[in-house]
Amino acid sequence: MKKITILLSALCFGFTVSAQTFSDDFESYTAGTYLGPASPDWTTWGGTEGGAEDVLVSNADAASGTNSLYFSGVPGGGPADVVLPFDQIYNSGNFTFEGNFFVESGKGAYFNLQGTLIVAQVWALDCFMLQDGTLKLSNQGTPYLTSNYPVASWFNLRVEMDLTANIWELFIDNVSQGTFANPTGQIGILDLYPTNPVSEGGNDQSGFYVDDIIYNHIPATLPAVNGGVTFVAQPSNIAGLNSDVTATVRNMGSNDITSFDIEYDYNGTNVQESVGPITLASLDTYEHTFSTQALVAAGSNSLVVTISNVNGAGADADASDDVKSITVDPIVPAAGKIVVGEEATGTWCQWCPRGAVYMDLFEQEYGPYWAGVAVHNGDPMTNTEYDTGIGALIGGYPSALVDRGADVDPSGMESDFLARLQTPPAAFITNASTWDAGTRQLEVIVSAEFQIAANNNYKLACVLTEDGVTGTTTGYNQANAYAGGGNGVMGGYELLPASVPAAQMVYDHVGRDIQPSFGGDPASFPATVNAGETHSVTFNFTLPAEWDENNMHVIGMLIDPNGRVDNAGKSTIFSNSSIQEIENGATFRLFPNPANTVAFVELNNTNDANVQLRIIDLSGKEVGAKNYGTITPGTQLPINTVGMDSGVYIVELTVNGELATKRLVVE
Repeated sequence: MKKITILLSALCFGFTVSAQTFSDDFESYTAGTYLGPASPDWTTWGGTEGGAEDVLVSNADAASGTNSLYFSGVPGGGPADVVLPFDQIYNSGNFTFEGNFFVESGKGAYFNLQGTLIVAQVWALDCFMLQDGTLKLSNQGTPYLTSNYPVASWFNLRVEMDLTANIWELFIDNVSQGTFANPTGQIGILDLYPTNPVSEGGNDQSGFYVDDIIYNHIPATLPAVNGGVTFVAQPSNIAGLNSDVTATVRNMGSNDITSFDIEYDYNGTNVQESVGPITLASLDTYEHTFSTQALVAAGSNSLVVTISNVNGAGADADASDDVKSITVDPIVPAAGKIVVGEEATGTWCQWCPRGAVYMDLFEQEYGPYWAGVAVHNGDPMTNTEYDTGIGALIGGYPSALVDRGADVDPSGMESDFLARLQTPPAAFITNASTWDAGTRQLEVIVSAEFQIAANNNYKLACVLTEDGVTGTTTGYNQANAYAGGGNGVMGGYELLPASVPAAQMVYDHVGRDIQPSFGGDPASFPATVNAGETHSVTFNFTLPAEWDENNMHVIGMLIDPNGRVDNAGKSTIFSNSSIQEIENGATFRLFPNPANTVAFVELNNTNDANVQLRIIDLSGKEVGAKNYGTITPGTQLPINTVGMDSGVYIVELTVNGELATKRLVVE
């Protein structure tokens, strides 16, 4: 039975605050009947009540009274999918959701909260209750909190949300399990669905009872001027990368915010910036990305963001919401490791825009540790050797292979990528290229410096990729299942037609050639290879005139005896893999890399340049720095590595105010 109560608390000056409350203990329904037709409040995901998607009221067990809801799932989830739209969308004030749950032994349970009154528009929270008693709160794969619940016993689950300040707290049987911030700051729907997915640690079996569903809301009381930090995005989860620091500021007052100061503290670095003039209305949010990135350091460190001086008036009405802190504990890549991602795609494949979006995302997020190849099928960009090789390893399109492991959807590459990034390679891979513009001949020498003993069952291969590929024929039109947005947001493809004309398409990471074969050169190495030995294979290419050598990359691959990519090296065709471009047009080369006793930085600048050099370890500690002042073109700057511990370092080179970085591996 639904109960809605409006509570009025009159203050001495006649000011009132109302609280909205809903509850349903299911006692007003007849056991054995479907919930949807009997209730004015509950419905189903698809809107069809009284059928397989609905749920039967049960009197087999209950937390109170005699009735409850019982959900029994099939592998993969469902068929029941029961929805409770709230009476409105809540995006401020204090909102509490609670219910009593009984999860059967050996099974799991699940519910989610969504941010609108229409399903599948905005996800707010996923709650997975696994068969082993683990409870996970997340949002579309982003983890927030992990706790435990009592198995095969009734328990109360409550989530208290300060939607104004974005503070969410989980309670199990009235005991707090922790707090977290959630970038989705609004609530509109409860969805109950029987699933226990293997991807979350479940066993694909679900069975649970639900009783005494309650939600209530108390509106916010806002002071005149108050700004707060409501969310801090996690920076890169890989140590050694420079990463944006992004925070969300919310106006928690009734007056407009026109300016504020904001700062972050991380691993000994403090960055302060001012924002304004702006007009931030009451309860609106402002996402701020600091102009200075943070170098992500190994180990567990706090990232603290603080807002101050709102509207230039110093302290605001509530200091407690001015600071938000998160913990950054990134993974540390294995020394010298680059992971290869190969995407099976085709312009005819309507779901393949998903692959393009995720390949670009990985290049953007993980570029120094990632080498991506888009392997085309059935279109003008197809390389037959590559297409045939990957076709034998996949089950359909789009698909992706990470270091030629299991066939996964392109959207699911991250877990494989992170696991492979931490796997020490058998050898470090470097590329050296020679390009003849007149003949369009490209010679690539791929070298493997072995870190372990090996044999001739390892093989080298060389791949050429090209970015910015365009065409004019219909074969370059891209089929697009995301047109119109009915299948969700996908990197802008939802705004494009179902067949995107060639004139609007630009293809990146296109696998142009692979030599000598998909499986590599069987004569790459001698029968016995000792640790510390370096062996090289030369590959020769003739580039067609329509290939743009300025947009091409070389990927040298080491393939292990099981056919997996063990490691890779990535470079342009104009350089070896140690050259990095600086924004002002100059480049610098770091060699040898890995280094034993000394490495050199060689600046390829056309004019005299002002140069500073820093060396930083993965903990963020500066281990060396020098201001060279003005240097002439072609100068080599030595780095003495004798006293440095083995591992990965970041070399920062600043040339005329422009910063470039490169990884240095010290053996």
